[in-house]
Amino acid sequence: MKINPIIPVWLMAVFAVIIIALKRKGIAAYIRQIVIALLLFIINLRIMIPDGTVIIKNQLMEARVIFVIDNTISMVARDYDGGKERAEGVRKDCEKIVKELNGAKFEVISFDNEAKLICPYTTNGNYVNSVIANMYPVQSLYAKGTSLNTVKKMLVDTTKSARDKKDGKVFVFFISDGENTNKSTLESFEEVADNIDGGAVMGYGTSQGGEMFVRDYYSGVEEQIMDRTGMTTVPAVSRIDENNLKKIASDMAVDYYNMNDEGDIDSYIAAIKKSAQTTSEDVQEKGYQDIYYFFAIPLAALLIWEIIHYKRKV
Repeated sequence: MKINPIIPVWLMAVFAVIIIALKRKGIAAYIRQIVIALLLFIINLRIMIPDGTVIIKNQLMEARVIFVIDNTISMVARDYDGGKERAEGVRKDCEKIVKELNGAKFEVISFDNEAKLICPYTTNGNYVNSVIANMYPVQSLYAKGTSLNTVKKMLVDTTKSARDKKDGKVFVFFISDGENTNKSTLESFEEVADNIDGGAVMGYGTSQGGEMFVRDYYSGVEEQIMDRTGMTTVPAVSRIDENNLKKIASDMAVDYYNMNDEGDIDSYIAAIKKSAQTTSEDVQEKGYQDIYYFFAIPLAALLIWEIIHYKRKV
């Protein structure tokens, strides 16, 4: 047995308590009131009981897809698709890749002050999308400036490990605005090229740039990032650095796409699907059947009784 609540259980519990607390005159009427509240609570739980087994077609793709995502403050700059945050475009495009490459093994690496593995290999596309959707840059108070070199070692080690497993082709999608604001010299990513079968560098942002707003960690209120390096304080502006992104793409021997200009990588994704062997397997899972209607029938009967009783009193 399992439950699948329609609205949060705690909220329905509060609603049921309120109904019971509004005590009516007469023992019989109050008992009906309590029963109605309990039935509403139970129906909301959507209790489901096992109903045999069902066969699920599970698609498997012999490919490992590694997302490397820039999670620095500049990725919330509002110069994507008419004033949206760059991160919004990242979420949308990653969802498309996950959908098209359904059955592949996905991994997500993010980097800001440091590189982090935030999603180990999984074939669960919904989980991957959820992880990416919940990414948010480190607060400006702790930000140390962007260095694309931060993620290089982890990317090299991860792609080498994926290559050594020999269970499919390896693809990397490097996602960033290309800014190297801590003035470090961009290192070569050529080591990655030996470990992968393809991928893409996906750039976000414009040459005009965009202003940045971040949510305060404690209050949740949006605050604008300000540039205090000059004589006067002005709104900070982040601009894409395509030279860095093209250099990384060249080092890794993959193509570069400016996604803000509606960079179309659909044809490349289709090529990956065609080149990576895909199989399917039958997976047995438990089936479940709703039983809410067993409780809905007496609830309807009680409500009809209440309506008739009310009309008689009137």
